[in-house]
Amino acid sequence: VLDSGIAYTVLAGYPVSPKDEEYVLVNNKCQCVTVTSKFVPSKENPDEEILVRNIRIIVPLQARENISDPLSPLRTTFVYRMSELCKNCEPAEVELGGVMHQVQQGNSCEEPQTCYTYDRNECYSSPVPLLYHGEVRHVPAALTPASCFAE
Repeated sequence: VLDSGIAYTVLAGYPVSPKDEEYVLVNNKCQCVTVTSKFVPSKENPDEEILVRNIRIIVPLQARENISDPLSPLRTTFVYRMSELCKNCEPAEVELGGVMHQVQQGNSCEEPQTCYTYDRNECYSSPVPLLYHGEVRHVPAALTPASCFAE
């Protein structure tokens, strides 16, 4: 489901490659979505350029409802809301009355993001049974070791 019922504006992006004129507006590794934009010649008037946006969604068909639990059922519903993909939750500093304040650039940032696959920037773990001196103990095992043990 792609929900585009909410109006939004994306003003900037970064180029895909130094020589490319296509700009990446959204690259959400958690939900496997990339949104790019590019100016192309208009079919009606070749002297004019129009802005084309491409939305690339990779649906991980073997994704689990709970990605940290390999025994959870397979996910059958995938929901993509452009307003959530484009939100920016990075804090910023603004000056008000000569005093610097930390502000949040997006709303609803407290809600956890639904992840359909592992975001390599996040640390995921899952408890695994370990037999130790005849006793079974559940210890957390890193599912994305590079993120969990990065310095």
